Amino acid sequence: MSGLSMFPSHVFRAYDIRGVYGRDLTDELAKAIALSYASMLDNSGDVLLGRDVRLSGEKLMKSISEGLREGGCNVVNVGIVPTPVSYFGVVWWKMHGGIQITASHNPPEWNGMKLITAEGDTISEGAGMEELRKIVLEGRWKIADKPGVETWRQLLPDYIEFLLSKVKIEKKVRIAVDYSNGATTIVFPRIAELLGIEVIGLNSEPNGLFPAHLPEPTEETLRELQELVRRNDVEFGVGFDGDGDRAVFIDDKGRILPGDIVLGVYVKHLEKKGKVIYDLNSSSALRQLIIENGCEPIESRVGRAYILKEVRRLGAVIGGEKSNHLYFSEVWGFDDAIYAVLKMIEILSKTGKKLSEIVDTIPVYPSTPIMVFDCPDEIKGKVVEKIAEKLSNEGLEINRLDGVKAYFKDGWILIRPSNTMPQIKMSAEAVTEERLREIVEYGKKLIVDAIRSAQ
Repeated sequence: MSGLSMFPSHVFRAYDIRGVYGRDLTDELAKAIALSYASMLDNSGDVLLGRDVRLSGEKLMKSISEGLREGGCNVVNVGIVPTPVSYFGVVWWKMHGGIQITASHNPPEWNGMKLITAEGDTISEGAGMEELRKIVLEGRWKIADKPGVETWRQLLPDYIEFLLSKVKIEKKVRIAVDYSNGATTIVFPRIAELLGIEVIGLNSEPNGLFPAHLPEPTEETLRELQELVRRNDVEFGVGFDGDGDRAVFIDDKGRILPGDIVLGVYVKHLEKKGKVIYDLNSSSALRQLIIENGCEPIESRVGRAYILKEVRRLGAVIGGEKSNHLYFSEVWGFDDAIYAVLKMIEILSKTGKKLSEIVDTIPVYPSTPIMVFDCPDEIKGKVVEKIAEKLSNEGLEINRLDGVKAYFKDGWILIRPSNTMPQIKMSAEAVTEERLREIVEYGKKLIVDAIRSAQ
C-alpha cells in the first residue's frame, strides 16, 4: 500500500474516524489508518481491538487487524463489546493502545474507529488526530520487519467483576431498558442477573441493522420506552445508544431527563465533594446546584475529548454533558452508560426515594433539546464564525470556548459546529417559555442566513 490522495480527509473528525462504510470508510482506508496508528505506537506493543454490532464491523476488523499486525503490533481481539468496555480493557490490561470499531449513534450504513491511547484517552483534534491524518494521507506509515500476531481474549468477565466491585445495591429494583439493538445487549443482561435487577427489555437483539429505530436515544426513538415506563411499576427507564457510552434516563413519571438534570441527581448524592465538570449546553441552574452541594462548578467545551481531559486534569469527582454522556472518576473518568445506570440504581436503593422525587428538587429553566441543522462539513466552521461576528456586533457578551455562546439578560444561546456530523447544533435557555421561543427563532434565522451566505 502507498499513500493515496483519493483517501477522503473528512473521515478524520474531532473525536474519531467516521464515515459511510464502502463510500467514505473503505477496508483499504481502515487498513491504512491501522498501519499509521501502529507507526504512532513505534511499531510495537499490544493493541486491543473491539467492535460494536454493525454489520460492516466484521470486515473492518479483519482489515484493521491486518494493518496493525503489518505495522508490528500484536492484536488482542475482544470481539463485540460496548465502547467503554474497550476503554476499560486498554487500561486494565495495561495495553499500548486500542481501537474500537464503531460509529456510535450514527445510522447503520456508517462505521468508524475510536483510537484509544494507553491511558484510555482517544486520539482527537489537538491530541494526535492531525498527526494521524497526515501519516495516512501522505502514506508515511512504516511496515515492520517482524509482523505482529493476533490472539483472542475474553474481556467481559474482568469488566463485569470490576463494575460489581464499584457499586452496592441494597434492594431489588425493576427497570425498563431500550437496548437500541446495540452492544449493551452483550453485557448488561448478565450484570442485571448477577445483581438481581429485574429488566423489562426492548430491542434486545444485537442487530446491526437497528431495525426498531436508529441507535440514538431521542424523544422520537424513546416513545415506546416512555409508554413502557408509564404502564409498569419500574424505578426508571433507560435508553442506551448503539455503542453503550450514553444512557438517557426516563424517570418513573415517564419524563425524559436531559443530561444536566441527571448530572444534578448524581451531584446531590456524591459521597466525595470536589470539582464537577459540565458542558456549555448545561442549564444555569446546574451551576447553582453544584455550589449548593459543596462542589466547585467548572464549564467545559462540549465533547468527550474535552470533558474527559478536564475530569482527569483537575481530578474532578464527576463530569457530564447535556447529551447524557456522564464521566465517573472511579472508572478513570470514562463515560460508561452501564456504570451510569448502576450508580443510579445505587442512589435510589440507598435513599429509598423515587427518581421523580429527586428530579423535582432540581430547578429547571425553560430550555431546548439540542437542535440540529444540516450544514456541509466544509463550511460549518465558517458559518459559526459569521454568526459569532454578528452576535458580537450586536453588543452581546459572547463565549468562544466552543462555537459561540451568547448571553442575554434573560437567557442564552449556544451555536456550534458538530464534531461528528455535517451539522450545526443549537441549544438555548431562558427564564420564560415565551422568551425561549423568541431566542430560538432568533437563533434559527441566524443559522439559516449564515448557511445561505456561506454556500
